Amino acid sequence: MSKAATLSKCAAISLSAFLIVSASIVFAQDGLPDLEPAPPPNENHVPEDELGEIMDLVDKPIESLTQQNVVVPALDAEVSTVSRTESTVGRSPAAVFVVTNEMIRRSGARTIPDVLRLVPGVQVAQIDANKWAVTIRGFNGRYANKLLVQIDGRSVYTPLFAGVYWEVQDVVLEDVERIEVIRGPGAVVWGANAVNGVVNIITKSARDTQGSFVQAGSGTEERGFSTARTGGKIGRNAYYRVYGKWFERDRGGPPSEDPQDEWRQGRAGFRVDWEPNTCDTLTFQGDVYDGTSGAQNRVPDSTSPFWATIDDDLEVRGGNALLRWSRTIDEETDWALQFYYDRTSREAIVTDFLEDRDTIDLDFQHHFPLAEDHSFIWGFGYRNTKDAIRSAPFYLGFYPAKRADDLFSYFVQDEITLREDLFYLTVGSKFEHNDYTGFEFQPTVRLLWTPDPRHSVWAAVSRAVRTPSRGEDDIEITDLPVAVIGGVPVFPVFYGDRDFESESVLAYEAGIRGQPTDAFYWDVAVFFNQYEDLVGAIPQSAVPGLTPDGTPALFVPGWVDNVLSGETYGIELATTYEFCPQWRLQAAYTYLYLVLHGEPGAEPLALPGVNPRNQFNLMLSGDLRRDLHIDLIGRYVDSQSEPFLPNYFAMDVRLSWQMAEDLEVFVVGRNLLDPGHYEYARDALTGVLATEVQQEVYGGITWRF
Repeated sequence: MSKAATLSKCAAISLSAFLIVSASIVFAQDGLPDLEPAPPPNENHVPEDELGEIMDLVDKPIESLTQQNVVVPALDAEVSTVSRTESTVGRSPAAVFVVTNEMIRRSGARTIPDVLRLVPGVQVAQIDANKWAVTIRGFNGRYANKLLVQIDGRSVYTPLFAGVYWEVQDVVLEDVERIEVIRGPGAVVWGANAVNGVVNIITKSARDTQGSFVQAGSGTEERGFSTARTGGKIGRNAYYRVYGKWFERDRGGPPSEDPQDEWRQGRAGFRVDWEPNTCDTLTFQGDVYDGTSGAQNRVPDSTSPFWATIDDDLEVRGGNALLRWSRTIDEETDWALQFYYDRTSREAIVTDFLEDRDTIDLDFQHHFPLAEDHSFIWGFGYRNTKDAIRSAPFYLGFYPAKRADDLFSYFVQDEITLREDLFYLTVGSKFEHNDYTGFEFQPTVRLLWTPDPRHSVWAAVSRAVRTPSRGEDDIEITDLPVAVIGGVPVFPVFYGDRDFESESVLAYEAGIRGQPTDAFYWDVAVFFNQYEDLVGAIPQSAVPGLTPDGTPALFVPGWVDNVLSGETYGIELATTYEFCPQWRLQAAYTYLYLVLHGEPGAEPLALPGVNPRNQFNLMLSGDLRRDLHIDLIGRYVDSQSEPFLPNYFAMDVRLSWQMAEDLEVFVVGRNLLDPGHYEYARDALTGVLATEVQQEVYGGITWRF
């Protein structure tokens, strides 16, 4: 294509995008949007990040330099989550998707769950103004328990429900290097709870965040937000950064019901990276946070109508500290030792529930060539977590009130080169011992075929388990009354069971990915999962009793047990097409089918959650001119019947103006196609009511210096 034709093509795309944005803003009656920095006007100037890449090439061996134009960028994207060693997307025998720092900036998202909406196979549902349900390949809910989430190697799931408190998982998104998302079991190297996938959030080294970064803004829902970060050098080989951030978000809708789910939080942290020599790297980092997450709860009550809707404030606070020592001996041999301490506290002011938790974790891994064609990695870990619980009267309790648990683990994995640059076989297993079910093993077999540098085909069979949480063992929860008979309420009550076994999955996966040209990348993955021993309950005969204030009632007991099984299957598609250097289109589609089976009378403890059968998202990013950038994101989520949730199509738009090399002004419009929609229903475990996800506009300014 001639240069003139290319310019005409880009101009046409720019004009179309501008018209789409204009129409969206008029339709929304409110919106505007945002984006990212433009290159400096001096064409002879080499940006600092590109200069760093050039210097990195100088340090590479000659044979790797000859491959720089062969392995195309998408297939060559770095990943480390699949095997715990540095690799690439093209060399990964798993369904892997990498969210880059550029994608994060240009998405306009302000939370990690909203960033994950871009990833195929990930289900994200916003519950209220500060809570999310996030999972991979089904079984979504407030505490989706088949997804392992890590931030810089620190696991952030809670052993109370084996889920993630997304409202307290926050980082400076500007400092995120990438987010690696593995769909499918990752238990062989990461252990229990990596059943349906792993989300690994990797922040930049302090060496890569020198200088200062300041951002501030506000909007219709974002009442205000600000972030400040600065980085510097200590001596010759040590680098640091410190940050602080704060935000306050308005309540959800509908406004007529006035839900008190406002959200405010402050956070601060640091990171130090020291390279005392060419082999060793020491990292020390930590964070602290404090805030309030509001909620509207519907809980059982002793007086007619025997339930009550209350507004509650949840005070959240915590902190963590992590130390990691990594040593690289040569290109094929390295080891790493990591230790972290994590403290969390959650206190509900009205319902009087309290959870204090302390966790320590030690992890070691060693990678070396076992033989000429064997790349071997092994490691071990130990985790101790202890809690103190103050139960909420009548409806939510944990007995005993205090508990401490230990987890011991060991893993081995061998990547065997069957034929150089063509066939690779990976085998391995994780072995664990926990205080709930004792010994567990989780093996995998993966085969990778790379017929040429632009294509790879893979297949895998894996077994993974989800070990019981504190909830399955020790919980006592009273749900809303199912009936009132002669003025006497009938309350379902669920009890934990110390005989509960681990849930397990046998997963079959396959995929193919390719990049036939530098401008076009595509990825397809299919899966079929068989689940056994899923958690459920079988209601028993009603027994008479009294509520805490002495009101007569009937209680229908049900004991947590392994009474359900199920299957899921689906397909996940992702593609990227670069029209021209200034414009890129990214698209993703997910099809998911989930079915549950059970013993007669068995039922899930909660509704099946948010598992839409079809999801689709589209992201168009480009430059209207050198200093004016635009991004458009459209996403469709299918309806579902139980719980009933209508389908929705949402559109986000981001505009940014690069006023100067270091100064950017941006405007973001989110959910522009409707004034509000629901993405979740009531959470049975905690009683939290969903609120509308509302249309919003916010703007701000970013200064890098």
